[in-house]
Amino acid sequence: MLGPNPREKYPIPGNKNVQFINNTITKSNIIVGDYSYYDALHGESFEDQVLYHYEVLGTKLVIGKFCSIAPETRFIMGGGNHRMDGSTYPFNIFGNGWEAYTPTLEQLPLKGDTVVGNDVWIGRRATIMPGVRIGDGAIIGAESVVVKDVKPYTIVGGNPAKEIRKRYSPEIIEELLEIRWWDNDIEIINQNIEAIVSGDIESLRKMRSLR
Repeated sequence: MLGPNPREKYPIPGNKNVQFINNTITKSNIIVGDYSYYDALHGESFEDQVLYHYEVLGTKLVIGKFCSIAPETRFIMGGGNHRMDGSTYPFNIFGNGWEAYTPTLEQLPLKGDTVVGNDVWIGRRATIMPGVRIGDGAIIGAESVVVKDVKPYTIVGGNPAKEIRKRYSPEIIEELLEIRWWDNDIEIINQNIEAIVSGDIESLRKMRSLR
């Protein structure tokens, strides 16, 4: 088999920064597909970058296959939200009688799962806010703050992140979303890597019949 072992924690020999995420996570509310990696700077794990992610809330962080996540990317999850229908101060966390004012889940502004598609590239120091959905093939510019959904094969950047341009025409995007090359067995992907990395749509069309 060509390529790295998807079950390795550190797929590049001698490199302890690049880590296949799904071999490092310990929390059941984080789900990551094969070959998606995080590039750590200081030996931190990917989970260190996922903040306020409490299982009691029932929400998940879901990341697809073949995603590239640059150093210091942070995912802000729903557990960081405060009640907003009155004071935003979290009296309950200090106890001493204030725990009686713990908000219910219905009183918190939860936004559901955060979902990152397949073949997504997230640039350095980007911040992904709760409940955001990032489509397949999207690119998130470095230091962007993503506060709303990103459509497939769209490049966004800035704070708040805004659309810069589409990577392909609407017709090609629709085809790529049908082809879903990342769902093929790795043997088929290996046979078609040249088409995948070059965006050769004519060759990629042939992959539809192989899955």
